[in-house]
Formats: sequence, C-alpha cells, structure tokens
Amino acid sequence: MKFIKITFVLACLLNVSCLKAQSPILTPGNLKTIAISEQDITFQTTDVYGKITVYGPSVIRVRLDKKPLGKDFSYAVTGKAVPTKVNISQNDKEITLITDSLKAVVQKNPFAIAFYTPDGKLINEDEPGLTTSWAGQAVTTYKKMQDDEHFIGLGEKTGNLDRKGNGYTNWNSDVYGYTISQDPLYSTIPFYMGIHHGLNYGIFLDNTYQSDFNFGASNNRFSSFGARGGEMNYYFIYHKRLADIITSYTDLTGRMPMPPLWSLGYQQNRYSYYPESEVMRIAHTLRENQIPADGITLDIHYMDRYQLFTWDKTRFPNPVGMNAELKKLGFKTTVIVDPGIKVEKGAPAYESGLKEDVYIKYPDGQPYTGEVWPGWCNFPDFTSVKGRNWWHKEVKFFAESGISGIWNDMNEFSTWGQKAPDNILFDYDGRPTSHLEAHNVYGLQMARASYEGARQHLTERPFILSRSGYAGLQRYSAIWTGDNRAEDSHMLQGIRLLNSLGLSGVSFSGMDVGGFAGNPSIPLYSKWMQLGAFIPYFRNHSASDTKSAEPWTFGKDVLDVARNYISLRYKLLPYLYSTFYESTQNGSPVMRSLAINYTFDAKVMSAEYQNQYEFGNAFMVAPFESNKDYGKVYFPEGTWYDLYTGLKENGNQEKIIALKNDQLPVFVKGGSIIPMQSLIQSTAEQPTDTLLLHVYNGNTGNHFVYYEDDGKTFDYQKGEFYKRAITFDPVKRVITLDAAEGKYTSHFKYIRLILHGFAPSIILKSGSIDLKSQDGQFAYLSAANYDPSASCVVKFAVINNTKGSIQINY
Repeated sequence: MKFIKITFVLACLLNVSCLKAQSPILTPGNLKTIAISEQDITFQTTDVYGKITVYGPSVIRVRLDKKPLGKDFSYAVTGKAVPTKVNISQNDKEITLITDSLKAVVQKNPFAIAFYTPDGKLINEDEPGLTTSWAGQAVTTYKKMQDDEHFIGLGEKTGNLDRKGNGYTNWNSDVYGYTISQDPLYSTIPFYMGIHHGLNYGIFLDNTYQSDFNFGASNNRFSSFGARGGEMNYYFIYHKRLADIITSYTDLTGRMPMPPLWSLGYQQNRYSYYPESEVMRIAHTLRENQIPADGITLDIHYMDRYQLFTWDKTRFPNPVGMNAELKKLGFKTTVIVDPGIKVEKGAPAYESGLKEDVYIKYPDGQPYTGEVWPGWCNFPDFTSVKGRNWWHKEVKFFAESGISGIWNDMNEFSTWGQKAPDNILFDYDGRPTSHLEAHNVYGLQMARASYEGARQHLTERPFILSRSGYAGLQRYSAIWTGDNRAEDSHMLQGIRLLNSLGLSGVSFSGMDVGGFAGNPSIPLYSKWMQLGAFIPYFRNHSASDTKSAEPWTFGKDVLDVARNYISLRYKLLPYLYSTFYESTQNGSPVMRSLAINYTFDAKVMSAEYQNQYEFGNAFMVAPFESNKDYGKVYFPEGTWYDLYTGLKENGNQEKIIALKNDQLPVFVKGGSIIPMQSLIQSTAEQPTDTLLLHVYNGNTGNHFVYYEDDGKTFDYQKGEFYKRAITFDPVKRVITLDAAEGKYTSHFKYIRLILHGFAPSIILKSGSIDLKSQDGQFAYLSAANYDPSASCVVKFAVINNTKGSIQINY
C-alpha cells in the first residue's frame, strides 16, 4: 500500500498537469496554438481558450474561458468592430498587435497581455505571476498597480471619486435608506477608468454575473476585476483624452435618444399623492405659486391594491379625465410600475401572463413566486422576447390612460427577504440560464421593455425612469439613485453618484431632491433645491412617513429660493437641451466630474474638491453642506466668473468663499457660450421670440453646438431639427454662428447677444456694419425680493436670427 502511494506522489511530481489538477487556482499557462486573421488572434493555451480582437483603433477586446468560447452575445454592447488597419506580428516570445493609436503585446509563455501607446509608454499590463485565473467558476484578471494610479467610474458606487484602496461588488440590490459607504446599490455598470503618468485608459468587463472590482483593497500589488461565473470578457480603451474614452465606451454600449423636453423640467413627487383631488391640489398650488413645473409623478397608491395595470377606482375614478386636466395645466403624468404581477385568479394581467407563459420558472416548471407590495407575485421574464412582447402590449393600458412617463421601480428585482433563489430560470434571449447570470440585467431588460412598449403606444417620446440597470441602460432610460436620506452627507454623496454615472456613460440621472427618507432641515432643503436646478433629472420626492416636502411647505423664504432656482433652470433650457443633444452624439455627460476636463490635475482627485462638477461645459458648481458658513473652492486652469456678480477668478487657485443660504456657488468658465430663453411656467408654453446668447470672455476659444427640435416627437430622426455651431475665438476676436442645419425652423426670430468680461470700449461689427450695443446689468436670479446688487456688468446687442452664417467681430 505504501509503495502505491509513493508511486502516485512521484508520478504527480513528474507530471505538471497532475500538479495543476491539484491546485484550486487555474491559470492560462502557455500558448499552444495561434490563428491570426486581419483584426484578431484566436488561441489555445495549456488550459484556456481565448480570442483578442481589435474593435477599433483605440479599442481591443479580450475573451478567455476554460472551455471553447461560446456564442458572442451581449445585452450591453450594440457597437460592432470597425474595419481597422492592424499590424499583427509574432516571434518565439510574443505576439504584437499595433494600430495607429494602441499597441497590445501578448506574452506567450506564460500568457499575459500588456498595452502600450504607439510610442512605447506602458498604459496597463497584467500582474506578472497572476494574470487571469479561475477559482472554481469565478474568473479574475489581475492588473499591475502603477505608481500613483487613480481609478474613477464604475457607475452607481458610493465613496470617493478616486476608487483607489477600495473594492466593490456588482449585484443589483434594494437598499432602502442606504448609508453613504454602502455597496452594492441598485445598478451595475462594470466600467472604470485608470489614470497615471499623464495617461488614461478604460476597462469594461461585460459579464452579467456578480462581479467584483479591487483597486488596491487589502493589497498593494494589483487592481483586479472578475465575475463569479461566465467568461473573462473585457474591452480595453485608450485615448489621450478621458472624454474620448467615454465616447468610445458609448460607441460600444449605445447612447441615449433625445429626451422629451418636458422631462427636463421640474418634477413634483411624493410617496404618494392620492386621491385625485390631492393630485390636482398639488398641480394648482404649483401654478398659483408660480413655480415652473412639468411633471406630476404617482407612486404605488394609484393602483388597485398595488396590482399592476390597474387604477384604484375610489381614489382615481376618472384617470383619463384627470390626466387631461393636468395636461391643460401644462403637466405630464408619470406612474410607477413594479415587475411583480399579483397571483390572483381572474386578474387580467395575471391570467394574460399565465396564458402567454411569460413568468420566470423553477427547474420543475412552476412559476417563481415572491412577495412584494401586492402580496405573492410572479415575475415576467424580460430576458425573453416573449416576455418583453407581452409587456409591450400591457403598456398600452398607460397610453390609454393619458400617461406620458413610466417609472420602473423594484426591478433589481426586489422581493421581501431579498433572497430570490439561484435556481430560477431565465430565457436570456434563447440561452437559458439561472438567476446568477440574469439577475444584473433584469432591470435593464425591464426598462427596455417599458421603452419599447411606450414607443409603440404613445404618440410622443416617452420618458422612462429606472431604479436598476446594467451597462447600456442609457439607450432606454434615465436612472435615479433610489431611496436616499434627508441628510447633508447624502446630498453630497448623491452628487458623486451622479458624477460617477456620467463617467460611466449615463447622462440622464437624478436623485430624490430633499431626501426620500427622513425630514430635511430648512437649510438643507433649500440648498438641495438649488442643486436640483443643476442636475440632469430634477425631481423632488419624499416618503410617506415624512412631512410634506413641496417648496411652499418650508416657509416663504425657502419658497422664494426654490422658485428662483427652478425658474433659472427653465431659462437655461436651451443650454440644457443642447447639452443633452451632445450626449446623444458623443456620450458626454450633462453632469461632469472635473476629472473629465482636468484629468491630470491632482487637486481634482482630492476628497476636498471631489464634489465640484461641471454642468455641461460652461458651469462649475461647488456644493457644500447646508450648515457651513465658508467653503473652499478650487478653480482649475482657465478664467472663471462668479455667476451672480460676474467677478473674475483666476484658475489654478484655491479660495475660501463665504456661503449663503439662498445662493449656490456657481461659476462660469471663460469662453463659455450659454443660450437662454425667457421664463416659462411649463414647456407646454412658448418663450418669447428672442434667444439670449451669453458669451464669456476668456483666453481660450470655445465651440458650442446649439440644438432645437419640437421636443416631443421622433421627427428629429428624419431631419426635423435646427442645429448650428457657435464659436468664440479670442485670438481673431470673433464670435461666429455657422449656418443652421436641419429642416426645423427655430422658434427664435432674434438673438440678444450678452457679453460678459469684455472691455466696455469694444465695438461690435457684423461684417462692415457697426451693431447697436448698450452697456447694462444682467441678473440670473430675478425674483422680485432678491438682492438686486447680484448682477453682472454686460454689453447687449440684438441681431436677427437668420439661418445663414453670422459673424460678429469685436
């Protein structure tokens, strides 16, 4: 017997494969076979199958698995590999793939990959000795931590802007009243960017299993990313500018369509407004107080016993009539939907779902049943064509009720107990799989089904909002950051969450302004409402067990402040709508971390300044806690102007400023171009026929694309838009409006040019003609009781808004 054991041990020592069989960790080993084509290499190592594909000049995809690679499928990626000139060569030690923008070097023995700039600077490399490995079914790729490397992005993640030193998990979760360090939250976007030595890159891990990211947590050797199942499948993106990395990422995962204009207005919500008389009281009070607003949102109490696709006939006896009355007042109605369909014999939605066989099932064929608001529920399988098509038909109910927006909630998906079993089955678009792989895309696919159904049945652009999602959610939906708390720390954490979502391809985002759980103090509510004017989706929302949180419930002073900032947002709609158009074109977020435009400025990564952000390309917002009297602001490179007074600040400086309860610190970048309009109470109204065009003097030029369409339909996709580039050139001392593009006629007949920071003595010329101009004052905040001294010295001139090119020299 001893002889047999000794013989076995000796055999194992002499046999490498036997040794590996005993190890709990599987690594790729050495390359054995390689096939090279025009833009990719396919290979097999000792233990792994792989493929590396050049997706474009700046994007390389890496796939690795323990078994032959399966069918290429993704819910996130809609972009295709583009024809790219690639030079692929090899020798005994390595394979090299070179484009005009990026070089990848694949080490053969053992397998490892490194990425370089064309001139040979190391961007990113596998950690030697670790590379990619499997522990059971979990797969992880380890990257060497570079000196002074910083990490940003990863979507809806709490904590600091710089992720270094922390680890994160992606498993979409229902987290009521979450803490400011809690992880995970509601959505999954496994995309981050690394920054070091004047270089930046992006990595997108497209794997829907639970995924984990480590940026130096509990180690000083590596950063890593991996998933609890499936293949290692990631895209490496390199550009010189971080903004271009976001553009390439959204080339892969898609971009948002133009939103309905009304969804950019102020939205009033509470959990919950009912009955109908209360909804109408809120609407009329908004109008009586001259608070501009476009949306009323209804939470779950509009339903009959929380059953989907129903109205409570006692609370809402005539929903069609109510929504028609709201539209007359300039309001659109958004309603909440949850995925759970109550198990109740005879209920139309439940019976229809059974008949069409759309529910998630156990392996024995019985529908999965989980408990939520209506009681015990079945859940549609949104990963199946059949399930989505069924949902499309059910959405017709909302169209017939006069609804304009659909708010997808509880779609992580959430059940009481938060423990949906691993063994429930999903179609996964013809690739049957378990809850482990499907969980993180459930919210995305529900938002998709809601968007597609609304497009079928609504006559205008739908507004879709979701609490949960996966990479690519921007194609269908806006997102908000769930059930936050009425605390200063949550207000500031919300800013970082929205900035991180913007870094991760999601432009249309928001948080519950004022806080959902708990009661905000008067100063906190006031400050949060001011901030709300400078976030993409502006919704005031509060829980049922809190005090009323409409603007008028905090006293006259707060009402005036809220009205002032909501009014400012409405006057800025031409700027905001044009900025959303930019998002549809290149993925640039509306709300921008300073890391986008000032990537290599070390102070931007500092926790002291991480809450500052840009709103579009013109404004820099500096939020602080509501109880602070003073705050320290960092002005990055360039020239900056105080929004309210026009006072100029130099860049590359830190400055302590006095904070006011009724004034949010906002600054304008030199060279900025800001189109504005007259005040309206709703986007259902038309502003006056004069566009206000603010231009701020600066040392660097600027380019802004102004955009208009009808704000309602999809006709813009057929050329029914009005677009013109506007350029400020301080060297040639000229402001140029290029000839307008598109078939749409601008609403504005005149342009009132408003110049900030220019010498009073300048003479404005259009061609050889001197323009009539006058010096004056301009106030962004114009409520009657506001400090009249808070205004800017400017120069005005009015010109006709002709479609041809306009050039103004100064």
